[in-house]
Amino acid sequence: MSIIIRKAVKDDCARIMELVLELAIFEKAPNEITVSPAHFEESGFGKNPVWWAFVAEKEGLVEAFALYYIRYSTWKGQRMYLEDLVVTENLRGQGVGKLLFDKLIEEATEKNLNGIAWQVLDWNEPAIKFYKKLKGISFDNGWINCSMPV
Repeated sequence: MSIIIRKAVKDDCARIMELVLELAIFEKAPNEITVSPAHFEESGFGKNPVWWAFVAEKEGLVEAFALYYIRYSTWKGQRMYLEDLVVTENLRGQGVGKLLFDKLIEEATEKNLNGIAWQVLDWNEPAIKFYKKLKGISFDNGWINCSMPV
């Protein structure tokens, strides 16, 4: 299997959004996606990008991505926040997620960030199993997620 890990480019946006939909269907929430393709593209490749991503490409097709942004903690400083790590179903369990995560670690190290944070649904056992294999990971069960539309 020949997988290429590279930085996402603007032309990848449509395919990334297809994979986002695949994730939303897996999470039983496809109607929760409200971002427009134009807004998504502008947010990553416009004048002031707020997210960056790496993609995994096989035979010219993006089959996985890891999308992140930089968040600030008053306790820890700058951290990478992994918004989504998605591997299309036909490539799961083949090491693609690990390749992407290794690239995230490399990027966080190069940018002198102090860590990587993310969330995982408590029922997503395959993802939890994957994350438990990572060196130095901890799960924080003491926090409740909050959100509010504006």
